[in-house]
Amino acid sequence: MANDPTTQPAAASAWQAKQVYAMAVICLVVGLAIGYLFHGSQSPGAPAQLAAKAAVAAPAGHMGGKMPSLEQMKQMADKKAAPLLDKLKGDPNNSDLLVQVGNIYKSTHQFKDAAGYFDKALQVDPKHVAIRTELASCLYYNGDVDGAISQLQQALHYDPKDANALFNLGMMKWQGKQDSKAAVAAWQELLKSNPQLSADRKATVLKLMADVRMQGKS
Repeated sequence: MANDPTTQPAAASAWQAKQVYAMAVICLVVGLAIGYLFHGSQSPGAPAQLAAKAAVAAPAGHMGGKMPSLEQMKQMADKKAAPLLDKLKGDPNNSDLLVQVGNIYKSTHQFKDAAGYFDKALQVDPKHVAIRTELASCLYYNGDVDGAISQLQQALHYDPKDANALFNLGMMKWQGKQDSKAAVAAWQELLKSNPQLSADRKATVLKLMADVRMQGKS
């Protein structure tokens, strides 16, 4: 019965759906912090990210509310990015275009592709901290925790006070390396070097620090 060919396609489809849903949950829970919590003037390509998210949401609605597969999301991203890629053919070192394409692929969970475009943008502008932080997020989601942390450390070399990089470094140390001490240290530095943080953002950081410490005690 386990090898019944009539049941295998349905099982495979269900498994794929679970994988996609799990990734979506990870991006909502972990991704809320990694790369998104402190989005603002420092972050590259915010309009492009919103457009990419809208492009993903629209086709999903036509699928009866079902979560699209990773392959379908890749197709959406390719279609959305096509005009920008055409422009890049004549202007391959256009950092803004590279970031816009990277944002599209990141928004559709194509993290490896997104990382490639963010990396190309950094080759043009290596000191751009926000782009390097986006690259770190993509590397993290793609399973390269050490590479992601290395990128954040480089970002902090250029701007030791960058809120996104410090916050994400804490998240990755905690979630990716199970190093609660290093996570708390990163967040303490974040609060110390960014006294202008809004009350809700400061509260979020303090709550995370309390959770990490409580987890350590338990």
